[in-house]
Amino acid sequence: MRKTPVDFNTVNQKIKESNLESVGKASIREIKKLIDDIEKATEQKYIRMEMGVPGLPAVQIGIDAEKKALDKGVASIYPDIFGSYDLKNEISRFAKLFLDIDVNSDSCIPTVGSMQGSFAAFLTLNRMHPEREGTLFIDPGFPVHKQQIRVLGQDHQSFDVYNYRGDKLKAKLESYLETGKVSTILYSNPNNPSWICFTDRELKIIGDLANKYNVIVIEDLAYFGMDFRKDYSKPGEPPYQPSVAKYTDNYVLLISSSKVFSYAGQRIGMMIISNKVFKTRAPGLKRYYQFDSVGRAMIFGTLYSLSSGTSHTPQYALTAILKAVNSGEYNFIEVVKEYGEKARIMKKLFIDNGFKIVYDKDEDNPIADGFYFTFSYPGMDAEELLNELVYYGISAISLLITGSERKEGIRACVSLVKREQFPELEYRLKLFNKDHSK
Repeated sequence: MRKTPVDFNTVNQKIKESNLESVGKASIREIKKLIDDIEKATEQKYIRMEMGVPGLPAVQIGIDAEKKALDKGVASIYPDIFGSYDLKNEISRFAKLFLDIDVNSDSCIPTVGSMQGSFAAFLTLNRMHPEREGTLFIDPGFPVHKQQIRVLGQDHQSFDVYNYRGDKLKAKLESYLETGKVSTILYSNPNNPSWICFTDRELKIIGDLANKYNVIVIEDLAYFGMDFRKDYSKPGEPPYQPSVAKYTDNYVLLISSSKVFSYAGQRIGMMIISNKVFKTRAPGLKRYYQFDSVGRAMIFGTLYSLSSGTSHTPQYALTAILKAVNSGEYNFIEVVKEYGEKARIMKKLFIDNGFKIVYDKDEDNPIADGFYFTFSYPGMDAEELLNELVYYGISAISLLITGSERKEGIRACVSLVKREQFPELEYRLKLFNKDHSK
């Protein structure tokens, strides 16, 4: 029996009971369940870095607006499938003020979290062209997006962008698009799990190729404005959140309320469809819908079938939040900077104890400090490292489940780690390094 910060025998027993083939290959939710069980059995707290969930209080403006809406009785009324007019107008304003793009309010649709937005986008957009096969993922990425594709029975392709930053991205991306099989491209920016951020040069490459091959880009902006190296918090003033929408009209943007507004529990997100895509007619859609218009198919075909609209009172909450943000009364970026500060401290603790940052550069610039970072330990692959960290009271996920080719990499989320846990994290990392350094 080894002596480890968390009782070795108990950890072994709980892993056995979980029926996991390997902790290092487990999904996010499987790891969460395992760590929950170990914490309950040992009464010891882990440094929890596996779940990408908010760690800050929900925006009070939204809570107050939602309570007021409930008191007015809106819970008894079905919401419109396409969203409330006030909210659609505020989303359109937000797009102009923080992305510097013009989009009609009709093309701005609330969704049940951006997860529903991506599912609806795959369901609709990948059916526009019968001769095409599905989505190209620029990885690493959020594993559930590929799960959605599998559930839909659609095909996909993917590549790890690590070795194709800057001008190298063009040839790599075009090698997939020139096959004529790609309907949509999806990536997140800032990226989950690596926290890389595409440069304007890279976004222009993606946009130019989307124009050339008539492919729609689904841009996941779940961590909107959270590249803290620049201040994206001033409405109507540059710099604006970088987006492919500056370089192509073939886009659908997905914006979450979960991280930037810490409003995850109410499942409210935004889908912004370019005016061009919204009005596009695609005869292939008639195989599944009554309409060949993308906008009508999306709203009255897909979203109607999925949920008949987004829950009513969260729309009031998001409307109130966006009004405050758009008017400059509420600085949403200032609040979430705490994630960047924690990442800076935590990354140093890892580096000082023998670990290395895996995705460490945006082209030639050091990566930002933010919601996630990636790390490795010399001489260990991701599966081996994650299998071992669990005995030291540290949980995270392997990059192997994200489409990354960096077989040594682990993703850490900083949100649930409290500052008062930093001394314990440092102690456990020092002990790990002592036990494993060669």
